[in-house]
Amino acid sequence: MQLKNLFIAGSVILSFAAGGAFAQDAKAKKQAEITKATSASMEKFYKAKPELKADVEKAPGYAVFTTYGLSFVVGGAGGTGLAHDNGTKKDTYMHMAQASAGVQVGAAQSETLIVFTTQKAVDDFVTKGWDAGGGGSIQAGAGGKSAGPASGASSISGAQTYTLTKNGLQVGVAVAGSKFWKDKNLN
Repeated sequence: MQLKNLFIAGSVILSFAAGGAFAQDAKAKKQAEITKATSASMEKFYKAKPELKADVEKAPGYAVFTTYGLSFVVGGAGGTGLAHDNGTKKDTYMHMAQASAGVQVGAAQSETLIVFTTQKAVDDFVTKGWDAGGGGSIQAGAGGKSAGPASGASSISGAQTYTLTKNGLQVGVAVAGSKFWKDKNLN
């Protein structure tokens, strides 16, 4: 009987250890996917607007998000990305959500680049997240052909925001809000 109990206890311990290793593998895989998507996005931004490379290199930090969204009067989008501190070289994995309402219609996958102009803005973004609001949006593009400052982006102290439409069409005027926060599972 004791041997059976010992076997069961050993099996439980091994399953917890294997589960922990599996979770670490899944975490590392997801981090690698986001890092790869960020690198690809940065190359697209640099191709569309070459002067951004110098701005990003001299900035205290930047954040990049890939989002997917739909809108028809009311819209929503969500995505993942990371914030990079150029001073510490640390990446923080994050989420983004956006909601909007107004005269709008569309579906798009887009990439957002936030270039921070102060270290305080980087630190606040990473530790507190951001809630941001905006105004009108008229954006169209296919195959990554449109890039520019986010139309109607809120004036966030310490940062400049750019949007690259990967595919799709978004047209209209809307009131929008975005929220950014740390991914508790990936950091």
